[in-house]
Amino acid sequence: MKPAQRHSLVHGVMAVVIALSACVAGQATAAQADARWRQSSQMVLVVTPDWNADHGVLRTYERQGEAWKAVGEAQDVTVGRSGAAWGLGLHDPQPKGPQKHEGDGRATAGVFRIGEVFGYAGHADTRMPYDALQVSEWCVDVDGSPYYNQIVDANKVGAKAVEGSSEPMRRDLHVNGDQRYKLGFVIEQNPEATSGGGSCIFAHLWKSPTDATAGCTAMPESAMRHLLAWLKPEDQPVFVLLPQDEYVRLQSPWHLPAPGKQP
Repeated sequence: MKPAQRHSLVHGVMAVVIALSACVAGQATAAQADARWRQSSQMVLVVTPDWNADHGVLRTYERQGEAWKAVGEAQDVTVGRSGAAWGLGLHDPQPKGPQKHEGDGRATAGVFRIGEVFGYAGHADTRMPYDALQVSEWCVDVDGSPYYNQIVDANKVGAKAVEGSSEPMRRDLHVNGDQRYKLGFVIEQNPEATSGGGSCIFAHLWKSPTDATAGCTAMPESAMRHLLAWLKPEDQPVFVLLPQDEYVRLQSPWHLPAPGKQP
């Protein structure tokens, strides 16, 4: 074999090895990502038309063995007024696409734990942990605060701790009777409270079917009540939001429900 032929052969073998290594690494990364929500058997999935859409469709699923089965009816929802961006959750960082940051008006894309339920009433029809909101409760969206991205009671942490925050949880008492936080749940975006990574992301009631949000996911009260009655903490429910193209790309490696009719 001539030197030029040997050189070409070596380069060809190396290219194949690199390609196979990348494939294996990609499969391992996908498997590791899926493992973070492998024990979850309830999923709330929102798919939007694209990164800049302020609306989408919500569907719910239960895991049966290795497959997801749709339960309930699809529901139109509104999301961030500026669309969506990759948040900080259970998934690996995604380099392509907008990245969530504080005040960008975008909903968080990715996979997230569903946290506690909250509302104005003393109790709610749900098995999830429930916070009966007080007039003194705020979600702190002030970057740099030690309480950043936490719901706190000013009576306990002090009024100074919530200064500058724009997120009173009893919006009915602070914001002209606003009912959007009458019932909702925490989407555990940025659970480590990374500076500037985005805060106070919820699912809550919508003002109207055409009113987008500052970064949350909103729906009618009837849909929220049905959802909260279905959720079970022992099933470790997760919330997933993805634009259509990203959903198609990640459905198989992330073991998400098979695509149905999307917006």
